[in-house]
Amino acid sequence: MHPTWQPPKEYRKRPVAVLGAGVLGRRIGCIWASAGYDVKIRDPSPQQRIECIAYIEKNVASYAEKTGQNPGKSEAVENLADAVSNAWLVIEAVPEKIQLKIDTLAELETLAPADSILASNSSSYKSSEMLAKVSDATRTRILNMHYYMPPQCMVVELMTDGFTTQEVFPFMVQCSKEAATLPYVARKESTGFIFNRLWAAVKREALTILAEEVSTPEEIDSMWTEMFIKGNVAPCKMMDNVGLDTVAFIETHYVDERGLSPEKTVDYLKKNYLDLGKLGTKCDKGGLYPPVEAKPANTNERKILALDLGLSAAVPSTTGGKILELSLDGKVQGVLVRDQAMPDGLAVDPESKRMFWTNMGIPGKDDGAVYSANFDGTDIETVVAPGATNTPKQLTLDQTAGKVYFCDREGLRVFRCNFDGSDLEVLIQTGNYQDPEDGEDGSKWCVGIAVAPTLGKFFWSQKGPSKGGKGRIFSANIKTPEGQTATSRCDIQCLLNSLPEPVDLEVDEASHTLYWTDRGEIPFGNSLNRIRLDSNGLPIPTDAPLGYEVLTRHFKEAIGLRLDLEHGHIYLTDLMGNVYRTNADGKQKEKIHSDDNRAFTGITLR
Repeated sequence: MHPTWQPPKEYRKRPVAVLGAGVLGRRIGCIWASAGYDVKIRDPSPQQRIECIAYIEKNVASYAEKTGQNPGKSEAVENLADAVSNAWLVIEAVPEKIQLKIDTLAELETLAPADSILASNSSSYKSSEMLAKVSDATRTRILNMHYYMPPQCMVVELMTDGFTTQEVFPFMVQCSKEAATLPYVARKESTGFIFNRLWAAVKREALTILAEEVSTPEEIDSMWTEMFIKGNVAPCKMMDNVGLDTVAFIETHYVDERGLSPEKTVDYLKKNYLDLGKLGTKCDKGGLYPPVEAKPANTNERKILALDLGLSAAVPSTTGGKILELSLDGKVQGVLVRDQAMPDGLAVDPESKRMFWTNMGIPGKDDGAVYSANFDGTDIETVVAPGATNTPKQLTLDQTAGKVYFCDREGLRVFRCNFDGSDLEVLIQTGNYQDPEDGEDGSKWCVGIAVAPTLGKFFWSQKGPSKGGKGRIFSANIKTPEGQTATSRCDIQCLLNSLPEPVDLEVDEASHTLYWTDRGEIPFGNSLNRIRLDSNGLPIPTDAPLGYEVLTRHFKEAIGLRLDLEHGHIYLTDLMGNVYRTNADGKQKEKIHSDDNRAFTGITLR
């Protein structure tokens, strides 16, 4: 700690002073009053003082709901000395005139206590520009402390004047948190702080787009809302997800086209990330963010649930399928459900503590079904009874909406229903399965399914003929376009084609990444794969030779897939009786269970 700096003496018993009772000043006063501090607001205007106190009295209780404190007293005064004489913190929010701010700090040096912290709310001027009339000693306790518009935005940015004692910042961060604000500290002086610099770049480019007549204000705002607000996309995470090598490639094009300097974009990325092999989330070295480390699993609590088809048993049977429970190290803990007609897709709802699964039945007959049960296999209920579907395959849940999605392979359909089976609807229909020409066309068979509510999309695979190299992955909107049907909807997009034989799908919504298993021919079949998606759910171009990443290979008829990225893992199954676990990047593949008498399909965790 700096040898001459200590927090202001008995600061909890001393007031916070705010200079300026305008729109922002009164809100700053309300923030500190809500944290239990007495507040004195100074303003030369009687009307402003009256309105300021009225605002605080009306709103301080609602502010205090976030702090949990009994509000302090608020007083508005005309005289500067009266406002600051015993203050531990003084925040100037006077008009944005640099000379006025210089003179104000000079007065505060004389009138405020020698241990008080002096802060400027200015975002237009750095506090270093206000130091002309203060001593070197006073400069060590001056900083910028910029608020936006409480209570709608509770962010506050803190920044040095170039001389501020560093110990001031953790102290002010803690005090700011007590006042229910979100403090961010600029690492060095910067015109515009952090957010305003981001906003300046967005504003500048938006105006350039308008000036060049590339788009309209309505379209710009709509696209921003869809991609960044609804999509919950953050800039640094988005760059990591896209890949820093791709970011550098795109920026190089802008540098060349616009005659920009590459120093703080391409050159910065190359020196600090690319040359060190840090390419983003696709890389085990991480990128702007550090790599996700695998968390040790609690094997006493979390379990693997896996479906055994029943066709590799000592006595094969189309009605001998089982739901097995395994520990995370692959040891069978028991059989939860028996005598199932070729189970294939499996998912769990943690809130209701129920598992859902599909039974394919006999392919070609309308005897497939969907069931649910408690985690221990009791209380089995029929969600979709036999007769409504043909060959249900992978199943997934939209837990927020309470919806079950599943594919019907030979039925050439994608279905959705409520958890209780009500409101069963066909979302996608690729042909008439009762027509032999359509029904036997493997390119129309719907197999894997995944849903991404934050993207407003669901995804499915049409695997094509066995080992045929004609597999495809599609997407469509969760909401069917008005007036359109499963056979006529216009929002279907083919994301990938000419795949060996794609099967199960999973989406990581946090990183907008689509994963899938492929049971097709080598060298690229029997693999785990992924591709990054943009905020519209479309593939982001990649330099990978196939147009997507092959994470790991050499499965034996790969089927089931379950992401566990929170713990740094992915779990998979194959039809030869194996359960696998890999790292989040597909590396360090290990076979955690193997049984020649089983044929595994769906897999999940609970």
